[in-house]
Amino acid sequence: MPSTPVLVCFSHLRWNFVFQRPQHLLSRLARRWRVVVIEEPVHADGEPRLDVSEPMPGVVVLVPRTPLHVHGFDDAQIAHIQPLVTGWLRAQGVADPIVWLYTPMALPMVAPLEPRCLVYDCMDELSAFKGAPRQLQQRERELLRRADVVFTGGPSLYEAKRRLHPNVHCLPSAVDAEHFTPRNLDAGSEQAAAVAALQDAIARPRLGFYGVIDERMDLALIDAVAAARPDWQVIMVGPVVKIDPATLPRRPNIHWLGMQGYERLPHLLAGWDVCLMPFALNESTRFISPTKTLEYLAGEKPVVSTPIHDVKLLYGSVVRIADTPDAFVAACEATLAEPAELRAQRQIEALALVASHSWDQGAASVRRLVEAVLAPPIAAPAVAAADAGEQASASRTAAVLHGTVATPLVSPLGAPLIPAA
Repeated sequence: MPSTPVLVCFSHLRWNFVFQRPQHLLSRLARRWRVVVIEEPVHADGEPRLDVSEPMPGVVVLVPRTPLHVHGFDDAQIAHIQPLVTGWLRAQGVADPIVWLYTPMALPMVAPLEPRCLVYDCMDELSAFKGAPRQLQQRERELLRRADVVFTGGPSLYEAKRRLHPNVHCLPSAVDAEHFTPRNLDAGSEQAAAVAALQDAIARPRLGFYGVIDERMDLALIDAVAAARPDWQVIMVGPVVKIDPATLPRRPNIHWLGMQGYERLPHLLAGWDVCLMPFALNESTRFISPTKTLEYLAGEKPVVSTPIHDVKLLYGSVVRIADTPDAFVAACEATLAEPAELRAQRQIEALALVASHSWDQGAASVRRLVEAVLAPPIAAPAVAAADAGEQASASRTAAVLHGTVATPLVSPLGAPLIPAA
């Protein structure tokens, strides 16, 4: 067995797609462990094969390619790729790894790896997404039965899963504040020049969104905001996925800028006056805990959102919430007209929230909880103390989420949800 632990992750998300929760956590875990990410198979003619890359130190990404026209970790795909994956891992000297799943559909891939610890990072309720596989809910039930530790992407998912497993921890989205703070932007960089070419010619005020544009977007709301105020410029950044691009609203003051890299996002934010979270209220958004909330706040921008549960619970004190198109327009107007003193006060509170929600802290907590599973039972004083802290933390979290404690849920990655490592 290698001296450095190996984490093998099966993911439905592409490493080179939008930089989000998996990349943030796994890139930090790779500072201590070797990380191998196995993506869903993609179609390619010829014999099944693995494309291998190393996008950053400590992280290797495997992309299986098969001749099948079948989506995801389907059983037919698994039959093709299982020998490739297990053979590659054995050739690399990987034995009894930590196995980490983002999708329950990959569960049949797990047993041959003989994992020393099985982790389920439930970042979304995937069964509610458009095109979800029929077997997904059954596989999730089995994964929850077999997993050693479960993380959830926010308080809503925590409430939905906490009774289904004895070792569930709420791990909402966090932020790399240094990446987004305006003080760290280099106006002379290549990224700044690229963003200037994209949006400097767009008039102001600019109301912006970045992220995946899919069935979670309230396209009618975006259209209504642009129609109500033709003098506002609505900037939408991100890939269009699982919906027909022809359904996107088209107006002279709506600008669809496509997918932009993570390095460009702080520069885009710097040129916006209001950040938007125009999510629809439907089954696919019932449990979301958007990463971009804290990124917007770290970029020192005001935010207007529809009433997503986790946004209200975690950030409602600093984010304006609006539940109708008229209310959303009014909230944007109030934000643009907010007196400087009030905005400064709101910014102080927002940056305090940002400071308490670090991906570094979250990854350290994850590592500690996984290592507690790996440790022999007798390793006791420190582990016992951590377990006691976890139990107290879980009790307090449940009380907050059920409304029996008046204190707001301030720090998803620190106490009370997960004590800092």
